[in-house]
Amino acid sequence: MLVIGLTGGIGSGKSTAAERFRHLGVPVIDADAIARELAQPGQTGFAAIVDHFGREILDETGHIDRRRLREIVFRDPAAKRTLETILHPLVRREMQRQAARLDTDYCIFMVPLLFESGQDALVDRVLVIDASEQLQRQRTRQRDGVDEQQIQRIMAQQIDRQTRLSLADDVIHNNGDIDQLHAAVDALHQRYLRLARQQSASPGTP
Repeated sequence: MLVIGLTGGIGSGKSTAAERFRHLGVPVIDADAIARELAQPGQTGFAAIVDHFGREILDETGHIDRRRLREIVFRDPAAKRTLETILHPLVRREMQRQAARLDTDYCIFMVPLLFESGQDALVDRVLVIDASEQLQRQRTRQRDGVDEQQIQRIMAQQIDRQTRLSLADDVIHNNGDIDQLHAAVDALHQRYLRLARQQSASPGTP
């Protein structure tokens, strides 16, 4: 099975592209969704996170307050590295477990920090959804209601746009036109099907 890593900067349109792949019948394994699940009470990451960061990160229901935790890790690089050390191996194993259960030509690993986390080692090709920084900032403000300072902190945690593009096998430039985005995903879908079938016919073919 061919594995495509889907990534991009904040506000680039990764989720919209992933939803189109789902519409086409392609399984999408979402690293962020897995991380959120692993941080729920009773899950493997919950105790480790609370042990390190303390019970003050919990809300009144006993769940991790994701906004509070996010503020901590964006202020403190060491805290961010600790959180990544806890979650990234767990997320990696769960993504691989879910992929191993699939019977499909190809699947998508949607990982916002694909390169930063080293998860690009898990995929056969990388698809970057790209947008200008101006559009990224605009979309993030509208979607998340965060201020410019918070957006800047988030973007500073990600590799720069040009480096991301240089590491991509495939790129979709998402200028906000949903029809163009869908058309680009549809075209790549056909290409990935061909590549997957070639890989299946000739094991070891990149």
